[in-house]
Amino acid sequence: MSDTSAPRVFIIDDSALVRQVLSEALRSENINVIGTAADPIFAKAKMDKDWPDVILLDMEMPRMDGLTFLKQLMHERPTPVIVCSTLTDQGAQLTVDAMAAGAVSVFTKSAHGVREGLNDLKGRLVRAVREASSARPARKAQRVAQPPPAVTRAVSYRTTDRVVAIGTSTGGTQALEAVLSALPPDAPGIVAVQHMPEKFTAAFAKRLDSVCRIDVREARDGDRVHTGLALIAPGGKHMELVRSGAQYRVRIFDGPHVTRHKPSVDVLFRSVAQTGGQNATGIIMTGMGDDGARGLKLMKEKGARTVAQDEASCVVFGMPKEAIKLQAVDYIIALGQIPEMIMGHAPQAQDAHRHAHSH
Repeated sequence: MSDTSAPRVFIIDDSALVRQVLSEALRSENINVIGTAADPIFAKAKMDKDWPDVILLDMEMPRMDGLTFLKQLMHERPTPVIVCSTLTDQGAQLTVDAMAAGAVSVFTKSAHGVREGLNDLKGRLVRAVREASSARPARKAQRVAQPPPAVTRAVSYRTTDRVVAIGTSTGGTQALEAVLSALPPDAPGIVAVQHMPEKFTAAFAKRLDSVCRIDVREARDGDRVHTGLALIAPGGKHMELVRSGAQYRVRIFDGPHVTRHKPSVDVLFRSVAQTGGQNATGIIMTGMGDDGARGLKLMKEKGARTVAQDEASCVVFGMPKEAIKLQAVDYIIALGQIPEMIMGHAPQAQDAHRHAHSH
């Protein structure tokens, strides 16, 4: 007997075994798999009769690849999509492109031993589907012209006392791109955690670097935080801010999952609270769960300015909502206002401030 309140899922993958294994895994957790198809063209014909809440989408398929289908889907009928990707370099690049096109999250499947690898992954897959079912992907407009590459990076790097820490999860790849690509070359140093599997963060940072006027890269242990640079925490590792003389640097290290994640926003925010104090700004954006809420509260207690993305502009209003509930937030603002806030302006700050304290 299927649970009518459970997410209704459609699986698109060219491997019959993958379709079978994913279907069994989801059904065993009372998630309704309403159909499967070997490619997007078959899938579209089936889904038009009964549209799902969530689509699980493979990237590499015959007839029409997943990325082409996803772009079409987000333009015509935005639906939460989880990309099912293999952990290959090509798979990582395709997946990052897919997330930029509107996919809400990524689920990695093993290229070998699909059935054996699933027990380890089942919990994460089920959680990803439940998260995606509450997401509200926006209709994707055509991309605006990229900023001209000429003279955009001719800024002389200097150590800055100001540091901005950003934490985000579901829907965050698009949100981070929107924020970072709007910043001028002299933006303060930025450290960011985006929940993402290992191997994908390097491709994600590379993509951001190609569309931003600031430099963006995956953080390495000991990297300096400075004006005009955003460092993205590597998937599968934690990132902390540390002080080295007059400079900020990042420490990259392994360790247990914190608030169910590695990298964890809480780990980053707690370190920024201790190291950055009043010189820091903490920003929590779209994402499921509560990672980052307690860390942001500590930042606020240490005198940092704290910001939450508002509900209307979030794909999933989970992490910001939890931070607001904890009274960890000074300002609640729309995604489009965050770049101004990073640059030291406070758009409609007083209204947002009152809103934060009225929650």
